[in-house]
Amino acid sequence: MTTPKNTICIWYDTEAEAAARFYAETFPNSSVSAVRQAPSDNPSTKAGAVLTVEFTVFGIPCLGLNGGPAFKHSEAFSFQIATDDQAETDRYWNAIVNNGGQESMCGWCKDRWGISWQITPRALTDAFQAGGAEGKRAFEAMMSMKKIDIAAIEKARQG
Repeated sequence: MTTPKNTICIWYDTEAEAAARFYAETFPNSSVSAVRQAPSDNPSTKAGAVLTVEFTVFGIPCLGLNGGPAFKHSEAFSFQIATDDQAETDRYWNAIVNNGGQESMCGWCKDRWGISWQITPRALTDAFQAGGAEGKRAFEAMMSMKKIDIAAIEKARQG
């Protein structure tokens, strides 16, 4: 396999492989392509333990690095998934939250490894792009939500 020119590297404590396999099972066009062991002992892993995992999420190449507890995830990095309807929004949101994840506000949630996800219906971004009072109403409706409710966004757009 040819290594992509640009890859997102995500630091995990010890569970890069479990995270990558969850993403591959949850999202289309996602897979685990390689699991690599540490060639020798290092500060984060012992020789033979999983060091890196090559995977894709919705076609985006990623590298999971089991780097130990030195660094923690924050909302400064997130995957933003554009959804086409409420069923797709619910499916991804529930998969993340119900697998040890955590709800947040405005369509954001975290998976059990601390990675942030924005599950963003296209109806919401369309409302924002409409601008003006319509966009403002949709934005204000979103501010009160955890998982985005498309029907409530559409109602807010209409006034």
